[in-house]
Amino acid sequence: MAETEVSKSVLAFAAHPDDTELCCAGTLRLLADRGWRITICTLTNGGMGGFGMDEATTIATRDAEARESAAILGAGYRCLGGRDGFLYDTEALRIAAQDLMREVEAGIVIGHLSLDYHADHRAAASITDAATFLATLPNIPSRFPPLRSTPLFYHSSTLGLTDPLGYSLPRPHFFVDVTGVWATKAAMLGCHRSQAEVMRVQQGIGDFLGMMRRQDEAWGSQAGYACAEAYWQHLGGGFRKTPLIQTELRDFTLVP
Repeated sequence: MAETEVSKSVLAFAAHPDDTELCCAGTLRLLADRGWRITICTLTNGGMGGFGMDEATTIATRDAEARESAAILGAGYRCLGGRDGFLYDTEALRIAAQDLMREVEAGIVIGHLSLDYHADHRAAASITDAATFLATLPNIPSRFPPLRSTPLFYHSSTLGLTDPLGYSLPRPHFFVDVTGVWATKAAMLGCHRSQAEVMRVQQGIGDFLGMMRRQDEAWGSQAGYACAEAYWQHLGGGFRKTPLIQTELRDFTLVP
């Protein structure tokens, strides 16, 4: 592979099982339809997200749900084993995350936004940011050779459309029309049966799927789509700036 080429491999990082489905499942389906290999990785095992189950049972339940969901896309699923509710940006997790990037030869990495409402999500954003930068460096301890080039790095939207203080998020860099693939997103979300009760009890949300539909409709209203997912590309120093998702999905993308 030439240095300027991009491996057709997408690695989506999330703090918990079901986060990927909430934020970017429609876009992943569109990329999979265009021949991209998809890997979903959670940094924690979601063990605190259960009612009527102890932590070990919740972990086993959520792992099975995550694998069932990933299979709908034909995607791989990995978990880096952090503890739900106690996720920190550590050396071990940075190494594990960049190790996986090398293993799957990621060309695109998608992660949480640093302004996310959830502390675990913000920690995951920091880990993913650092690991993406490290994935090409030969001195990083790894079981795999360094990547030839830094993956294109994107941030997906948050639950609730605001930052932790309730302020509006910065304007997304682009929107992806997921109207035609929303049934796939709904099917993947539906695999996470254990979370419907969590959302009802903890957050007072009785219609989990309907809430997500309304959120995607809210993003879509900003782009002229029925349903959309929103993205920000990581454009800081040291990161590649090619608008790859925007180009690959040009027929489904609006750049404001």
